Amino acid sequence: MITVMSVDERAAHDTAAPNPAALTTSLLIAIILVAANLRAGLTGVGPLLPSVEHSTGLSETWGGLLVTLPLLTFATTSPLAGRAARRYGAPRVLGLSLPLLATGLVVRSLPGTVFLFGGTIVIAAAIAAGNVLLPAVVRSSVPERRIGQVTGIYVTAMGLVAAISSGVSVPLADVLPGGWRSALGCWAVLAVLAIPAWVPHLRREARPAPAALPAKTPGPWRSALAWQVSLFMGLQSFGFYATIAWLPSIVHDHGTSTAAAGWELFLFQAVGLVASITLPLLTRRQVDQRLLAATASVLGAAGFALLAVAPGLALVTCVLNGFGSGATLVLALTFQGARAARGPQAAALAAMAQSVGYLVAAVGPLLLGALHVATGGWVVPLVLLAALATVQAVVGFGAGRDLKWVPRKTQAASASASA
Repeated sequence: MITVMSVDERAAHDTAAPNPAALTTSLLIAIILVAANLRAGLTGVGPLLPSVEHSTGLSETWGGLLVTLPLLTFATTSPLAGRAARRYGAPRVLGLSLPLLATGLVVRSLPGTVFLFGGTIVIAAAIAAGNVLLPAVVRSSVPERRIGQVTGIYVTAMGLVAAISSGVSVPLADVLPGGWRSALGCWAVLAVLAIPAWVPHLRREARPAPAALPAKTPGPWRSALAWQVSLFMGLQSFGFYATIAWLPSIVHDHGTSTAAAGWELFLFQAVGLVASITLPLLTRRQVDQRLLAATASVLGAAGFALLAVAPGLALVTCVLNGFGSGATLVLALTFQGARAARGPQAAALAAMAQSVGYLVAAVGPLLLGALHVATGGWVVPLVLLAALATVQAVVGFGAGRDLKWVPRKTQAASASASA
């Protein structure tokens, strides 16, 4: 059985495993460097996709699969990352994911379609480990009052480098020997730089002795709160990846040039960065985030609806959707750490949230593309996005409650120890 802890019960539980009193500079730098690797290797693919298809002879269907494959990999490998963290510790597994990521980035840039798709799977698996375990590390290594702030900082770093990757991928392909392959492979350098920064923190969690490992650690799959956190993650990811995939095509079909469409996508991501920076200032002393989650989701819904009825106001849409997307991403990642009682539970909750979340997100680009073909326009896909963002507001109102998930057997053990 799974339950949530009330404020009083949580206080008694947390006294048994308090967060650190202070955040070290070296840990913050390591967290930022790891976060910088969690999108850059993927966001540069979209702008280069026409070059990739032309060079390799891939059809548009296979090109679409190349873009969707990372999301499917996220969904299937996220639970494995959580299980590995319970056995070996989140810092160790996260540390191992960095050389794996660097290897995948190099493999993907090698000649041959097999390397292109195989490297993409390796990259996505390594990033999935970072997506799952970074919130758990923050939960167990950062003072409680600073979890939201640190999450906002690393989401900002993640988004900033991702936006840069989107913007410079084509210029890099034009100047680097090897073209698009070098432009995609060069991000291995960033992964290599993060390795020495993370090494000092590998022992932050002691590795449990095999005899001390439970036969079966209860998961969060029967918790209503965990499902709300997971669906909030999924719906915001659905909207983000659908926007990344189709916004340039939508505005281009309404008369915007290809270059201007690319800059509008950059604007969407840049505004998201502003939101991810400012949101922690609003939540620093706020443990109940229901109103923020609902409001940010409604902003996204308004942006999609506006684009459907007035595509000429695409710049306004980018601002609304950018603020909504940036804020809901910070909240989604914050929920994965803050809604768990301890670090191990945070890893389990993050694994569930990202497995469910990215499975939902993988449907987005494919579904919107199919609806566009079936209807011959973008109104129906955009109305669907607006409707789902409205549902996201309702789900976020539940996920934003000041509650924590903890397995019932863990709660019972804590009560017995206190007695």
